[in-house]
Amino acid sequence: MIAPYVETPDQARALKGAVKFKPLKGAKLTEGLSDSNALEPELLKYVEERNQDHLLILNIESVPAIEALDDILDVGGIDAVLIGPHDLSCSLGIPEQYDHPEFDRAVRRIFGTARARGVGAGLHYFFPDKGLDLEVEWMRAGGNLVVHGADIIAAAVNLGAEIAQLREAVGDKGVATSGEVEVI
Repeated sequence: MIAPYVETPDQARALKGAVKFKPLKGAKLTEGLSDSNALEPELLKYVEERNQDHLLILNIESVPAIEALDDILDVGGIDAVLIGPHDLSCSLGIPEQYDHPEFDRAVRRIFGTARARGVGAGLHYFFPDKGLDLEVEWMRAGGNLVVHGADIIAAAVNLGAEIAQLREAVGDKGVATSGEVEVI
C-alpha cells in the first residue's frame, strides 16, 4: 500500500494496522499494535505469514511530515517513504521548483532520515524537461525506491514529439479542407 500525505505517527500506526496486521480489528488490533508479542503465538504467526508480502509505503509530502519523520518511523513496519514532489514543493512554498535548494535539502533530509533507519526512500520522478541529473543526484543521496516517470507522461511526451515531427514534415496547414489532413 502506498498511503498519501501521511503527517503523524497516529496515521502511520493506523496504516500499519491495516497493512501488516490484517485481518485484526478492534481490541485485538490495538493489542497487536502496542506489542505484537502480546498476541497469542498462533495468531501472531498467522498474521505475520498472511501479511509477509504486504508493503507499507508512506508518502512524505509536507513540512509537518518532515518534522515528524523520526516519530513516524518509530512506529515500525514501514518499508519505505516516498516523496510526492508536487505536494512537497507546495508545502515548502516553492511550487514546482524541484531544482530549488530548499526542495533539494528537504529531499536529502527525508532520504537521510529514512535510510539511517533502514527504511527505503524514493521520489516520484516525472520531470522530462529536467533530464535525469536531479534523479541521479537524489539516488546518490540515498534514494533506492525508483519511481521513474508514469505511463501517461511518457505517452504524452512521445506523442508530443511525434506530432511536432509531423508538423515539421508537412507544415502547419491549419484547418483541414477536403483531401487534406490536419496535424494538431
